[in-house]
Amino acid sequence: MVCEKCQKKLGKVITPDPWKAGASNTTESGGRKIGENKALTAKKNRFNPYQKGFEKCRICKTSVHQPGSHYCQGCAYKKGICAMCGKKVLETANYRQSST
Repeated sequence: MVCEKCQKKLGKVITPDPWKAGASNTTESGGRKIGENKALTAKKNRFNPYQKGFEKCRICKTSVHQPGSHYCQGCAYKKGICAMCGKKVLETANYRQSST
């Protein structure tokens, strides 16, 4: 769960979505170019196996599997915050959340 500001920082997948309406990586919406080689154009979002490793979650210290994120998906959902910047996204006061 990320906020609207951090939505732009998320990487795009190489293959287009089969669901066309609202997809961010189709040619109709202007998200992809025809004949674009994503392996060459998406260098910043590319997976690098030789990097120092993924960051740790600032709350529970587990490994974060999304590049650029500071919180794991579980902690971000429990706290109702953006996984990348930590901004409050959702009010969780009346939610019944349990670990079981």
